[in-house]
Amino acid sequence: QLQLVESGGGLVQPGGSLRLSCTASRFTLDHKTIGWFRQAPGKEREGVSCISYSGRSTMYADSVKGRFTISRDNAKNTVYLQMNSLKPEDTAVYYCAVSIPSWASCSRTSADFGSWGQGTQVTVSS
Repeated sequence: QLQLVESGGGLVQPGGSLRLSCTASRFTLDHKTIGWFRQAPGKEREGVSCISYSGRSTMYADSVKGRFTISRDNAKNTVYLQMNSLKPEDTAVYYCAVSIPSWASCSRTSADFGSWGQGTQVTVSS
């Protein structure tokens, strides 16, 4: 089964930054719409950001606009989520996934995505 792999999470103080990476070893992310989601304890999975298969379109949740930036490097088969000015409420497990179909427009609905990774923990705390 095709699966993505997330990395880059960790513990950071409020106001700090982290860069998450999403990659795949068995298939290319090129020309696929990729979404980043997060899930905090006791809460539903939330769509954070998305980048279209062409890379020309991006989408962000209101709660992260101006602080998070999604990008892709097809040569490295990686999609990044740069997270700046982190807040305690950003604490969650972060996941990436491929849209279904892979050329679909960006969405923040988890049901529109598949090939989920195992997630990477982000903890924002002093």
